[in-house]
Amino acid sequence: MAVTERDVRHVAALARLGLEESRIASLVSQLNGILEHMEVLGTVETGSQMSDVGGRTTATAIRSDSDGTPIPLVAPLEAFGPQMRDGFFLVPRLETHEGDGERSP
Repeated sequence: MAVTERDVRHVAALARLGLEESRIASLVSQLNGILEHMEVLGTVETGSQMSDVGGRTTATAIRSDSDGTPIPLVAPLEAFGPQMRDGFFLVPRLETHEGDGERSP
């Protein structure tokens, strides 16, 4: 499938792009070059090295996140921030936002 000047004009119109007539030939050439490169890449055999994402064949085994026990923090959460509410850290609002809505305690 080759890109034509008509295709370039049509896509430019759909995207509402200003297109100089002097650029059309160059764009057609560049786009056709990209398509030719994609055809070459499509011929590369990759089935023995990798499979699709759904196939789950990878070089490294993927472990489940639920395996094992969680590693506890060295310090309690409260040591990272002096104030917490519902498991979230409370931080002071930026000075530029003071007066906008709710103030932090």
